[in-house]
Amino acid sequence: MTTGQKPDVGARVPGPADGRVADAASSRPGIMVGPTSEFSLFFHVKPGHGRALREDLRTLQDTPGYRPGDYDLPIATIHEARFVPFDDDTRLLFATSFDGPWDSYMEDFASKPLQLFGAIFQHCEGFDGLPSLQAVKDFILGAQKTASAYARNYGGTVKEIRHALRVDEAFQRVLDDPAAAEALEAPALRPLLDVAAD
Repeated sequence: MTTGQKPDVGARVPGPADGRVADAASSRPGIMVGPTSEFSLFFHVKPGHGRALREDLRTLQDTPGYRPGDYDLPIATIHEARFVPFDDDTRLLFATSFDGPWDSYMEDFASKPLQLFGAIFQHCEGFDGLPSLQAVKDFILGAQKTASAYARNYGGTVKEIRHALRVDEAFQRVLDDPAAAEALEAPALRPLLDVAAD
């Protein structure tokens, strides 16, 4: 594409890392790697709202489920979430990654109490409340940008990772139990013990 030339919005663009492609005119934004999509929103903060925005972000950070170490975000399919004011608090980035389709994430988001998010988004231009699922989608689509690059260091969903952590914790208890010593000598358990030794 040369300078001044408009992009072809009907062009096919690279999709997930497995080589699939999606139609740029009809696909949802965000790159999907395995079962997980990146999600990046860029907002313009209303003039004079920078300090109040930061206060409401602190309130969110102090809310059960969002506090560091709680590991219990209300939306169970997201891996992490961050709000980042920038450009002297005139812009706001919200970034996360989630498992499953974009529309399912929006439905899950809209089904949760939105007061905390509303308290943050009220400082953003274009926010008129979130009275319906369609209002949520419209507001998000107005701010979402697809990343130019996205990579992950693991392949599991949030549900799979939490399950694996529970299995690991249970197996560590077995390893620490003297009564299990004889059972752990079974050859069939050797692959588990080799992994546990890493």
